[in-house]
Amino acid sequence: MIAHLKGREKALEAFGWTGRNAEWVALVCLHSGVFTRDQISDWLGIDRFKALRFVQDITARRLAAEDTQEGRKICRICGRAIYRALGAEDIRHRRIASPEVLMRRLLSLDYVIGRTGQAWLPTEHEKVTAFEALGIERALLPVRVYRGAAGETRRYFPLKLPVALDTERAAFVYADPGHGTAAGLRSWGRAHRELWGALQERGRTIEVIAVVRTDSEFDRAEKVLANWTDPARSPSRSKASATGREIRRDIERIEEGIRRRDEGVIEKHGSVRGCLVRLAELRAVLPTAPSEAVIDGFTVWRSKRLPGDPF
Repeated sequence: MIAHLKGREKALEAFGWTGRNAEWVALVCLHSGVFTRDQISDWLGIDRFKALRFVQDITARRLAAEDTQEGRKICRICGRAIYRALGAEDIRHRRIASPEVLMRRLLSLDYVIGRTGQAWLPTEHEKVTAFEALGIERALLPVRVYRGAAGETRRYFPLKLPVALDTERAAFVYADPGHGTAAGLRSWGRAHRELWGALQERGRTIEVIAVVRTDSEFDRAEKVLANWTDPARSPSRSKASATGREIRRDIERIEEGIRRRDEGVIEKHGSVRGCLVRLAELRAVLPTAPSEAVIDGFTVWRSKRLPGDPF
């Protein structure tokens, strides 16, 4: 039994899947929506002919479609009824996606299927609910806002990358689809930075896992993540000098004190004017403040089932 599936795989008995087959379909739908024959062969421990028959069966029932992207066959589970049965009808994994998004999803699945015992939060709802239960506001979560005729929609954790959370540790997976630069990784890190800080304040260690396919991607991710774990400090920095995070917290405390007319905060700085002067001083030094480690550890993991050829 895979704990983070929470028994959802049992709902797939209506489609004729039980046991490991049902678990496989549930894992794919919740974590990626797509898989390769190599992935299903390895996870179920079957040969390529049985993997082919599985794909042929699910596509014949129009519950999935298999496409070829630059020589690689990818099976996409697209049957709305399956996602409805799993309680994940709104998830967008079943939709056609760009090659970049498909690779990100395949790499995410590739990492998760080797670690199904971890406390993964596969859906947006589960992620948001878990962090709110810790007292973390949605304002600290990575979000993308979509605007349309029907109004505004906010999607949290928009890249849908794996996140695991237990009582001691939070693990965040970044899957590199082959960008060729570290810009994507850095942007993803900035979007999660406030959340990581809030988790550390609540006693969770933060581990980042970068999933890659090539040597160059491995080296690039390792350099970035090493800096996040132990950032270079200026030799002239005083041990007493505040980090960027500490300065931002001071700014927030003073601003909140002014809003609430907190006598303790105002008296500390002499007056409201004194608070404003201090805010100006803090904001002036913030851009050049020394950085701090934003994560506690990292791993760079290279996929063997997804060769690093251009996708």
